[in-house]
Amino acid sequence: MRERRVFARFPAKLPLMFLSPGRRNECPAETVDVSANGIGFICDVELLPNTPLEMWLDIPGQHEPFYMRGEVVWSCPALRKTRHRVGVRLEKAEFTGLAPILWR
Repeated sequence: MRERRVFARFPAKLPLMFLSPGRRNECPAETVDVSANGIGFICDVELLPNTPLEMWLDIPGQHEPFYMRGEVVWSCPALRKTRHRVGVRLEKAEFTGLAPILWR
């Protein structure tokens, strides 16, 4: 399969909270990788493709979580079957907010 990503992904284990339609509470997750236009994470919630998400990423050295919006592109079971690996395309490329991760 041909690689379609425009921006390189960088490994990053960071706390993430997300909110999806139909959920009243924020759900915790941990990032696996980050790019300027996408995020991969692991969570305990099954998310279907095309699900819109609001996300708050804890970036080291920042005083407040970084807010992003995106859409689930794919989701599959993680190694631990009770968890899910999720790929999200960000609504817009985030160079400035994610700079501490992308250019370290």
